[in-house]
Amino acid sequence: MAMNLDRRLFLSLAGAGAGAAALSACGGPSTGGGTATTAAAAIDFEGVTPAASIDFWSNHPGKSQEVEKATIEKFHAKYPDIKVNLVTAGANYEEIAQKFQTAQAAKSGLPALVVLSDVWWFRYYLNENIIPLDSLIKKLDVKLDDFRTSLVDDYKYDNKQWALPYGRSTPLFYYNKDHFAAAGLPDRAPATWQEFAEWAPKLKASSGAQYAFMYPALAGYAGWTLQNNLWGEGGGWSKDWEITCDSPESVKALQAAQDSVYKDAWAGVSSKESADDFAAGLASATLSSTGSLIGILKSASFNVGVGFLPGGSKETTGVCPTGGAGLGIPSGVSKEQQLAAAMYLQFATEPENTAAFSAATGYMPTRKSADMTAVLAKTPQIKTAMDQLAVTKVQDNARAFLPGADQEMAKAAAKILTQQGDVKSTMTELKTTLEGLYTKDVKPKLKA
Repeated sequence: MAMNLDRRLFLSLAGAGAGAAALSACGGPSTGGGTATTAAAAIDFEGVTPAASIDFWSNHPGKSQEVEKATIEKFHAKYPDIKVNLVTAGANYEEIAQKFQTAQAAKSGLPALVVLSDVWWFRYYLNENIIPLDSLIKKLDVKLDDFRTSLVDDYKYDNKQWALPYGRSTPLFYYNKDHFAAAGLPDRAPATWQEFAEWAPKLKASSGAQYAFMYPALAGYAGWTLQNNLWGEGGGWSKDWEITCDSPESVKALQAAQDSVYKDAWAGVSSKESADDFAAGLASATLSSTGSLIGILKSASFNVGVGFLPGGSKETTGVCPTGGAGLGIPSGVSKEQQLAAAMYLQFATEPENTAAFSAATGYMPTRKSADMTAVLAKTPQIKTAMDQLAVTKVQDNARAFLPGADQEMAKAAAKILTQQGDVKSTMTELKTTLEGLYTKDVKPKLKA
């Protein structure tokens, strides 16, 4: 729990300069946070009636459009006076975020409910684009304590709840059981990346696949999944709020990744979606979201295995990041819209509906009381994802809280993994960039 508290309270740290090794303790947020929370505290929904129609913006994480439509139909049956319009607002988290930012700038066309990814929700908090949900949670008697603690706590800051978990995931290690058997390998995920490096030549020699392993597409994935590699070697994008992407441990982890592509030549880098490449048989193993599970199981013509993420030479547990998306309510729409959105948000995250969403996608059931018996009987692999949740680690502050950091991490990873750039110098450049993002985009919104 301490790690969650560190994550949520990082804004109480203000820096003496971008290059400071650690930030000195100061007060809480000012303009970007203080104003928002002060205004938000005054939100009163007493006497407000829900709007007759709202827009729900989604990118349909985990190919969830059909189950989203089904949930909306169930909602309409229960609340016939409220129409929920499902809008495809992007193909991924980045696209939906850009569309939301455009609507914010135009001050028009905003949705009442929007999918917020793990690297976008906090900047919306800083920019006062979303409201805290606490008064709505109280008004609607949302059973907050029934949500999985680690997932709901990801959206807490300043003792307020800024979103609720929706398509929540971890990466999983996916492997081709048939390839592993043909190579004489055990039917499990490797314990460490060092162990997989020993297995990889056997897989390449016997499987007929192009690669033993496929790195996920770097855009949107590099900053997330490479935390696993970094943490396993004792490194990271940051430690607390010190940028550590250029540390010897971090460089060692990324050098090993580069060597797997170029020097040892058993790994490739997906150009679009590693889950699809894996399901097509191009690689014997990959990392991908739990939200890819159902799609992989449907499209693969082989026996699919799933396991925990491998560790490294320094750490073998606590090397898997949480991730995925939540649902938030914009500040720029009417109270009537906000109330109707909260009613749908409550409905969509009820135990029965989160179990259905999990069954359709492979995402985590976000409610403790969700009955997963039927789901697990049909798709037992989901239990691996649920079990791994107990050994996850809160994402590095640099990835989760610096606006634009995820894209910068992806650029640096591309330099290393697709252009064979020098690892140390690339990470040194990235460190400078990340410190600049803090100084420019976060520090001005804090008060000492």
